[in-house]
This record gives sequence, structure tokens and C-alpha cells, in this order.
Amino acid sequence: MALGCRQGGRWCGRAPLGRSVLRRRPPAARVAEEVEAGSPARPYAAAAGGDDEAASGEELLEVCWRRHFLRGGAEPRPALPWRAYLSGCHPGFGPLGVALRGNLAAQWWDSALAFREQVFAVDAPLYGPPAAGSPRAGQGLRLLHSETLREALRGRGCSQEPGGPSLEEVLGSAGTLRESLLPGALAQYVSCIELVNKRLPCGLAQIGVCFHSIPESEQHDKNLTRIGERTTSLLAWFSSPRTAGQWLDYWLRQRLQWWRKFAVGPSNFSSSDFQDEEGRRGFNLHYRFPWGTETIETLKNLGDTELLQMYPGDSSKLLGRDGRKNVIPHVLSVSGNLDRGVLAYLFDSLQLAENPLTKKKNSQRKVLKLHPCLAPLKVALDVGKGPTTELRQVCQGLFNELSENRISVWPGYLETMQVSMEQLYTKYDEMSVLFMVLITDATLENGVVQLRSRDTTMKEMMHISRLKDFLTKLCIKDDEQQLTQ
Repeated sequence: MALGCRQGGRWCGRAPLGRSVLRRRPPAARVAEEVEAGSPARPYAAAAGGDDEAASGEELLEVCWRRHFLRGGAEPRPALPWRAYLSGCHPGFGPLGVALRGNLAAQWWDSALAFREQVFAVDAPLYGPPAAGSPRAGQGLRLLHSETLREALRGRGCSQEPGGPSLEEVLGSAGTLRESLLPGALAQYVSCIELVNKRLPCGLAQIGVCFHSIPESEQHDKNLTRIGERTTSLLAWFSSPRTAGQWLDYWLRQRLQWWRKFAVGPSNFSSSDFQDEEGRRGFNLHYRFPWGTETIETLKNLGDTELLQMYPGDSSKLLGRDGRKNVIPHVLSVSGNLDRGVLAYLFDSLQLAENPLTKKKNSQRKVLKLHPCLAPLKVALDVGKGPTTELRQVCQGLFNELSENRISVWPGYLETMQVSMEQLYTKYDEMSVLFMVLITDATLENGVVQLRSRDTTMKEMMHISRLKDFLTKLCIKDDEQQLTQ
């Protein structure tokens, strides 16, 4: 095949199964250097062009709205700025954005559960009762029925209904919306340590929605605090105090490599270290957007403070085995913002290429070259010249066959509006579709279809009987081979 898609190569790199190996802890600076040196760029991605024009983000914002990666657009251009999507205060992702985030989450699960003997998936409710004894018991985002709040506010003023609850009582008894996945994971630590027979290290993994207050600097109305939400990933890693620092460096290296391996420009992902007010060490992972860097993931050594607060009194049930010793483990929190990760990869994937049909300056072809593992759609099926009914029947059969093999397919053949082939190419390039398959009257005569690659724009003729195996090998089989290595 001459489509430039690395037939038989590794498309979706995933962490191999097996036990984790903890090496001697290198200095933090050397960890970053090792990751920088060992993070290969995508071999099939062409060099990005038009950096000056794309830097503003306007082109990408319009593409994401037009192709339904993002919601919130209005003619003639999207009404919401990038800051609204970064802060989580927006109408949500569009269908292709949801699919992209789902693929990113699936890759995260594969990396988090690579140590399947030590890491367990958990879940926790979006809200819960106020944490008695917590220093923030009177704060946080509260879940309260509007009628209950009205009754409390009436009682606070000139109420003619004595005996009603005060506003403080109502707020004190209201459930809290979660602002972090960590408390829910720590609440299941005892079950986790029992499952592994109290052997350290071990971990808990979760993906879920968290809520947060929008910073005052981004509020439109200073008298009204807006609430944002984000899809968060969490790996809570429990290790002995003796090896906690080494594990923090290990996860820094793993996570930075993970973010970079799906990127066209890996160097746009970077790390920085910090210490909190209590002197606890951590790292922030960033992506360099056109306006500056934004944090997409935070790693932190929390010590044993959170565990002891979660289980006050009897600390014996917290003990884990470190060799022959029983110790209260330190908690390493690896918390990522998958919504920001989606935005980062959208920026990373945008490439402006020259349109071969025109030499006009403003007619560059916009392509979202998302990594094949992350691309929402792998294949688009469309029809060319020929009897429409028969061609659509062929497309429908091929659609079912590819879908049964877990290949995501866009049914372009259902579109009734006639457009040129160049318009189709533009549409699918902006949707980040890896391959376009064109069914024509030649397919009815001799079974030959046209296959176009997003990354190379090359077109090749292939018999329809070979299509399923070819696409399955590229999109599925190599991925499964790496899981078994």
C-alpha cells in the first residue's frame, strides 16, 4: 500500500502488561530530560504550516464549531472564546468532541490499568452528605432544592411561618457537589488494601465529572458566582513512605510520555515542579497553547494526611505491608483534566496545507491530524457517480461489516445534497477522518473502491473484499498486539 499509513506498524501505543519496576530515583531535572529525549513525534505527521495564521486559534475555533467538536457557536463565527471552554463554563462538547474525549479516556484507562494486579477501577457519587469534621464542612458547592432555599430565605426575613429551618441549618445539611475525585477514592482505600492482602504499592483509578467555581477574574457578573465542570481522571497510588518520592518521579515520566505520544508536536507538553504550603512536592503537566501554557494534569505526594483525616481514630486498618514492615502509606495523586486534554490535542492536530486547486492566500486546506487512536471517526463512506440506490446498498453492507469490527464509520452516503469531491475532502479532513472510501459504478462492475488517506491525500484503488481486513489491521489489530506484549 502506498497510502503512507504505516501498514503493519503501531498505531495506538499502549502500555504493556506486567508488574511495575521501580528504579532508583533520579533527580527531578533528569526525569524531565529523559522524557524530553525519549518522546518520539508521530512519524506519519507532516510538519505544521501556517503557524502565524493559526496562532490566534480563530481558524480552529471555527472548524471545531462547524464540524461539531464544540458547541456554543453562532453565525458567522463561534460566540464563545477559548477561555470559556478551558474554564468548563460552556454548553458542552459536540458529538465529535464527545467521541474524541471518549477515545482519550479509553487510552487513559489502558495506561492506568496496565498494572492490573495492583490498580482497581472505582466509582463514587457526584454528590454526598457534608463531611462532618472536615475543615471545609461549611464551604463548597451545595446541592439544594430551590423550594427549600426559598423557605429558608423567607425564614431569614419577616416570615409569618415560625419554626422553619434557618439558612445556616439548610446549608449545613445540604449535600456537596464533588470538586475532586480523591475523597471518593480514599473512602475505598480499605477495600483496596484488603483485595491485595495489604501489599504495597496499589492504586485506585476513576474518571468522572467534577465541579468548580469560576475564578472572579472570569465572572461576567461579580455578584453571581458561576459553576464550571470538567471531566477528571484520577490515579490514587498508595506506596510506602520510603519509596513515595521514587514513585512520584516514575509517574511523572510515565504521564509526560503518555501525553506526548499522541501529539504531532510533543515538545508542546512540558512539566514544572512545585511545593505546597506544607512542603509537599508535586508536578504540573502543561500544554503550550497560543496564548500561553495551561495545566492539564497535576501529580502530588500528599503524604498520609488525607488518609488519616478520612479514617480518624483507628489507624490500624490503614496499614500496608512494605516488605516485613507495616506502614501507613503515602498517597500520590495523579489528577488530569481530560476536557483540557481534548482542547490541547485539537490545537496540536490543526495543520494548514496549501490547496492544490488554487493559489489564493486565504484558501489553505485545514486538516485536523488527530492521532489514529484519538480520531473520532476512522472511515467515511460516500458515493460517486452511478445508480444511487444500488450504491447506497453497497455502502450499507460495508457500514455494517466495518461497525461489527469496531471501526467507527461516518455514513456520508446518506447525504442527499450534492457536493464536489473537493468539498467532501475538506469536510472529512476537518472532521479528522482517517480514510474516505468512495463507492462508484466501478464498484458495481468489478468491486473496486477508491481509498483516500487523510494524512497523505493519496488515493488508491482497492477491491472491496480486501477493505475490511486492511482497515481492521490498521485500526484494531496492532492495538491488540501491543496489549499482549
